Amino acid sequence: TPCADQLIGQKSLKEKLRESGNNQVVFMQLDLASLESVCRFAETFLKTEPRLDILINNAGVLGSGRTKDGFGMAFGVNHLGHFLLTKLLLERLQQCGSSRVVTVAARLHCFGSIDFPLIDSEKDLVTGQSMCHTFKAYCNSKLCNVLFTRELSNRLEGTNVTCYCLHPGVIHTSLCRNFGLPHLLTPIAKLFLLDPNMGSQTTLYCALCEGIEPFSGRYFANCSVQQPSVKGQDDALAQKLWEVSERLISTS
Repeated sequence: TPCADQLIGQKSLKEKLRESGNNQVVFMQLDLASLESVCRFAETFLKTEPRLDILINNAGVLGSGRTKDGFGMAFGVNHLGHFLLTKLLLERLQQCGSSRVVTVAARLHCFGSIDFPLIDSEKDLVTGQSMCHTFKAYCNSKLCNVLFTRELSNRLEGTNVTCYCLHPGVIHTSLCRNFGLPHLLTPIAKLFLLDPNMGSQTTLYCALCEGIEPFSGRYFANCSVQQPSVKGQDDALAQKLWEVSERLISTS
């Protein structure tokens, strides 16, 4: 159970141990807003865990500010952190028979775009820090998730590792609160938004369902294959994003 905040992580660990009765659950600290932390986590994991059958990239930051490496927060956490983590753990995944990489994207990727000159000049997907820019950065980062999965699948063709991305549904979590959902609207929101248990169903489907291997690289929603946006199907865009991401993590 990776988590950036140690106190929250330890609390979550106790809950999972109590609920599951499985004493094999462990907590490892991981801050996706720090590439150094990602490297430390991967090093610790590879030293202590002999198997990795399923990697779920589940971070979804919707907020302004910069990561410890100077990237825009959504770009750095939602895409680059996952990108580096997956690359560092990929060899272990390939050693473990049929394994999977599942990345939680969002339907909002349909509103996303990628400006490579802007990434080069600003290390970000947007030009400002307003609420509008923050929302746009989130949409853009979710498009990155879809493209990352597509290119990863292309690079893993012929191996025993498959990968999938997905829209989990609109879930009532801290992401909604962080974007300014008024406290008075919370009871109303709960009537329309999925609770975390229901919102995890498509993630679990992509991680565990047998027979979906031919759909590696595809986008899922409501536990079925869906068409992503036109940009989300662009192989050239996906390849360029991969190459730019590799350069960014190597120079940071």
